[in-house]
Amino acid sequence: MKAQVFRGVKQLSYEELPVPELGADEVLVQVKVVGLCQSDIKKILYPLYEPPRIFGHETAGTIAAVGAEVKNWQVGDRVVVMHHIPCMHCNYCLNDNFSMCDVYKNVTTTAGFAPSGGGFAEYVKVPGHIVRNGGLIPIPNDISFEQASFVEPTNCCLKAVKKAQIAPGQTVLITGAGPIGLMFIMLVKYFGARAIATDLIPARIEKALSVGADAAFDARDPEIAQKVQALTQGMGVDVSLLAVPSDKAFFQALDCTRKGGKILFFAEFPDEVEIPINPNILYRREIDLMGSYSSSFRVQNLAADIVFNRRIDVEALISDRYPLEDLSQAVEQAVSPGPETYKILIYP
Repeated sequence: MKAQVFRGVKQLSYEELPVPELGADEVLVQVKVVGLCQSDIKKILYPLYEPPRIFGHETAGTIAAVGAEVKNWQVGDRVVVMHHIPCMHCNYCLNDNFSMCDVYKNVTTTAGFAPSGGGFAEYVKVPGHIVRNGGLIPIPNDISFEQASFVEPTNCCLKAVKKAQIAPGQTVLITGAGPIGLMFIMLVKYFGARAIATDLIPARIEKALSVGADAAFDARDPEIAQKVQALTQGMGVDVSLLAVPSDKAFFQALDCTRKGGKILFFAEFPDEVEIPINPNILYRREIDLMGSYSSSFRVQNLAADIVFNRRIDVEALISDRYPLEDLSQAVEQAVSPGPETYKILIYP
């Protein structure tokens, strides 16, 4: 099979590899489409993991083989592959902190080498504990593999929306109108709240409005806080979702968030970034700061329902499609996006 192998920082090698061998409780999935995620890009561009590895985790495909002990799955079944599933019994899992679970963090789906997702290959092996515990999600016949590949990123965004307790009638600021920011707009609207978006690219500001934002501003506008106040009866937004790793975006969100509101960090910042803040601002205004990392098993079924029943328009997020052979070009485009660059999909 063909695969894109991470051989070092900024080094991807398109190689011929053996198809992974199956254990008795494992499933082999032929990858039809896999989304290019910002976390994949970081793993390729920075020295975070020892090579060789095969990344890619927003995977949809068809079951090509099943182990002898596998039940309830057959060759030909169309599935979404969740690349990690929690243990469900550690203290983190019992407190619904699934993404902190050691079993969850230990990615085990693989196309070869150290398990790292494996979606950037023609075939990916799904281990037994993921097969048994809900890590394969059947795709309805009327849903394309492209649409299905959005279940995992939808889960991640949905987890953040739930954690921030976004509710009907609220107003939410979303900093950044890339693919994640646009998905946040759709989910915020789905849950009955108003969305205000910011971005630096004019086309993305327009795109935010086209997918449902009630207002969208250039992030460099010095009067954003005043404009947000005008849209919220002088209160400010109830929740700010940081979809870009920018300290400027954080302080802008702080200016725009009402007393008693919430600011949620969704985008991962570079480790060297530190944000100085007077704690009395949080104390006196009762602002809650929170983070949301990765997905949640608790909302997995809801994420699938939202995508499979077209409650949000994930196809509106797709801007580019690349064959697996051209993954390096796709990464380059994602790092230096054009005005119309949103979600990039890869096709083994």
